[in-house]
Amino acid sequence: MTWAVWITGLPGSGKTVIAEKVSEILEEQGVGEVKVLELDEIRKFITPAPSYSDEEREIVYASLVYMAKLLVESGKPVIIDATANRRRYRDRARETIPNFAEVYVKCSLCLCMERERDRKAEHAPPGIYEKATVKGATVPGVNVPYEEPVNPEVVVDSEEMGIEECAKKVAEFILRWYEKAD
Repeated sequence: MTWAVWITGLPGSGKTVIAEKVSEILEEQGVGEVKVLELDEIRKFITPAPSYSDEEREIVYASLVYMAKLLVESGKPVIIDATANRRRYRDRARETIPNFAEVYVKCSLCLCMERERDRKAEHAPPGIYEKATVKGATVPGVNVPYEEPVNPEVVVDSEEMGIEECAKKVAEFILRWYEKAD
């Protein structure tokens, strides 16, 4: 069985490090290679000079869902690492991709802002929350809403749990889900 799991949460909540660790755990458990689609990396190809407008976000998230769908259809398990501030972006994936699940990384905006200031992410744009002070900014959770998932299959609180613990909880869910389908 192939599947797609979308890890969502505010910028700085820990999505990327959790996604990477989940992939590592699953590979160690014999699931095979899991493809992590990190939106910040993909966005550099789709919109090299992003405006983060609603229209651009619609295109970028639709492209992300389509990529994940193609990978799943070709037999590759996928972890999607993307904020997706609007619930409809993630709902599109649920409607399009068979064997889809959503993981919500819960974390306060205050801690996300603190983490983001110090992070050294390879693909994430620097100073996301600093940019929220610029007129016309569209930073999820600050200038535009972040719509939390209504019924995510897994919730991890990265403020209360360490990265290892969050990743282990997500990986355990996927392994149980994976075993049920076989």
